[in-house]
Amino acid sequence: MGRTVGVRELMIRFIGGRVLGLVLVLLATSFVVFGAVHLAPGDPVSFLMRGRPITPEARAALTEQYRLDEPLLAQYFHWLGGVLTGDFGRSVQFRQHVGTLVAEKLPVTAILVGYAALLICAAGIGLGILAGLKPGFADRAVLVGTGIGTATPAFASAIALTALARTAGWPTYGGGEGFGGHLKHLTLPAIALALAFGGLVARVTRAAVRDELGREHVEAARSRGIAGAAVVRRHVLRNALGPVVTVIGTMVAGLLVSTTMVEIVFSVDGIGSLLIKSVTNKDFPVVQALTLLIVATFVVVNLVVDLLQPLIDPRLSLTGRGAR
Repeated sequence: MGRTVGVRELMIRFIGGRVLGLVLVLLATSFVVFGAVHLAPGDPVSFLMRGRPITPEARAALTEQYRLDEPLLAQYFHWLGGVLTGDFGRSVQFRQHVGTLVAEKLPVTAILVGYAALLICAAGIGLGILAGLKPGFADRAVLVGTGIGTATPAFASAIALTALARTAGWPTYGGGEGFGGHLKHLTLPAIALALAFGGLVARVTRAAVRDELGREHVEAARSRGIAGAAVVRRHVLRNALGPVVTVIGTMVAGLLVSTTMVEIVFSVDGIGSLLIKSVTNKDFPVVQALTLLIVATFVVVNLVVDLLQPLIDPRLSLTGRGAR
C-alpha cells in the first residue's frame, strides 16, 4: 500500500511539475513573441493606409485603436489578458478577429500536418525496421535514400513535385473542397513534408532496432528457442519505440513550421501561408497568435511524449526519469 501511494504521489508531482513548466515556458514565449514583433521595423499604421496620405487625427485614432501609444508592458498585459479569454485582437490586413481568421485556416493545415505525419510514421518506421533487421543491401539503400531526403529542404521537394505532377495532371495548387478534395490536393504537399522528416524517423528507428537487437534479454530469448518473429515483436520493436516516439513528437512542431513554405509553393490557404503574409504585411496580432500557437503545440506535444514514455517502455520509471 505504501509503495502504491508513493508511486501515485511521485506521478502527481511529475505531472504537476511538467504542467507548471509548460505554463512558464508559454508565458516567457508570449512576452518574447510580443516584444520581438513590436521591435521589428515597420509601422502598422502606414500599412493600414497603404501609402495614402493620412491626417494627424486619423493617425492618432488608429494608434489609439491598436494601443500603439501605450508602453510595451501595458500593451503586453492587455494582449495577454485578451489571449487568456480567447481574444487575440483584430487583424490589421483582414480587418477581422484573429481567432476567427485562424479558425478558418487551421483545418486545412491540420489535415496537411496529419496526412504528412501518417506518411512519415508509415514510411519512416517501416523503412527503419527494414534497415535495422536486414543489414546489407536493404540497409544501405535505406541509408542512401533517407540521407537524400533528409538533406533536401521541404520547399525544394515541393517545387520538384509540382514540376513532376503537371505532366501527370495531378492537382498542384489549392487545398481542394471537402474531405476527399483536401486529401487529393494535399497529397503532394504532404509528400514534400514527409520526405525530410520521414528520413529522420527511419534513421532513428534503424538505430533503435539495432541497439535492441544487441541487448542481453534478446539473446536470452533466442537461446530459449523463441521464434525470431516473436522475439522481434515482443522484445525489439516495443522497446525501440521510445526514441522513435520522442522524435515523432518533436517533429509535429517542425511540420507546422515547414508548412509555411510548402503552402506557399502549392497555394494552400492554411496558417502557414497566413503567417508568411502576416509577417510581410506587418500584421502584428496574427503573427503573435500563430507564433504562440506553434510554440504551444510544441510544448504540449513534448509534455504528452514525456508522459507516454513510461507506458511505452516500462524500464523508464518516473523515478529514473526524475533522477536524470
